[in-house]
Amino acid sequence: MSSRSVQEQIAPENEVLQSGLLSAVDDLYGGVMVDMKEHMDATVFVPLLRASLSYWREQGKRGIWIQLPIRLVHLAEPAVKEGFRFHHAEPDYLMLVCWISETTDSLPANASHSVGIGAFVMNSKREVLVVQEKGDKFKGTGVWKFPTGVVDEGEDICKAAVREVKEETGVDTEFVEVLAFRQSHRSFFCKSNLFFVCMLQPHSSHIQKQISELEAAQWMPFEEYAAQPFVRDHKLFNYIAKICLAKSEKGYSGFSTVSTTTSSGKTTYLYVNNQDLKQL
Repeated sequence: MSSRSVQEQIAPENEVLQSGLLSAVDDLYGGVMVDMKEHMDATVFVPLLRASLSYWREQGKRGIWIQLPIRLVHLAEPAVKEGFRFHHAEPDYLMLVCWISETTDSLPANASHSVGIGAFVMNSKREVLVVQEKGDKFKGTGVWKFPTGVVDEGEDICKAAVREVKEETGVDTEFVEVLAFRQSHRSFFCKSNLFFVCMLQPHSSHIQKQISELEAAQWMPFEEYAAQPFVRDHKLFNYIAKICLAKSEKGYSGFSTVSTTTSSGKTTYLYVNNQDLKQL
C-alpha cells in the first residue's frame, strides 16, 4: 500500500483529532447531528465527545443526535455513559440522542405507529376475495377474512393494498377508495397501529394463493362471508362488513386519491371524498 493511500485513509480522523471536536452539522431545531463515518476507538471518541458537548452547550445547542453505523456500535456504551439514550435503530445504524439545554426536553419520540391495510375486493357476481391464514390468531379457526398486510416503509397506502392482494392471492386489482380506518394502541412492538380498509376493483379472477402464509383463498358470496359467526359476533369485523355492504348497495362514499406535492416537492397522495367535493 502506498504512503498516499495510507494518508487518505487516516486523514479524515486526523482532521477530527486536530479540531478537538466531533464533526457535526446543525439541524433545523437548534441542535446538531453527528454522523460517525470513520473508524474510532472509544479512547479517542470519549474525549472528543466531552469537548464537543461543552462546545455545543456554549453555543446554546439543544438536542444532540449521534448516528452510529453498525461497525461503530462499540461506541454506544461510552456515549450512554456520557448521558445519551437510544432513540431508534435501523438495519444499518443506531441513533443516540441527548438533550443538553436547560429548557424542557422537546425531542420527538421514535415513530409511534405502524400502518396496515385490509382489502375489500368484490367482483361483478357480488363475490368477495377472502383468505384463510396459516398463522396469527386465525390459525386453525376456519375463519375467512379479507386479505390484510403491513404497509412498507416509503410505500403509499393505495399501492400497499394492491401489492398485498397480489402477493397473497395472485389477483390483479386497482385501488378505488379508503372506506374507513381504525387506530389501536399497544400493537406491534407496543406501538400504535393505523389500519385502513381499502376497496379495490379486481382486474383478474384466477387465484394463486401464497403458500407460505395462507391455507386457502377463494371468491365467496358476500352474504356468506358476512354470515360467519366470527364476523357477526366480532364488533369490528361486523362494522366493516356493514360499511362494505353500504358501499356496494347504497353509494357509501369513501376517500379516493388525488396526486399532490409537498412543500419540498415530493409527490404524495391526498385521500378525499371526491363525490362531495365535485358538488362544490
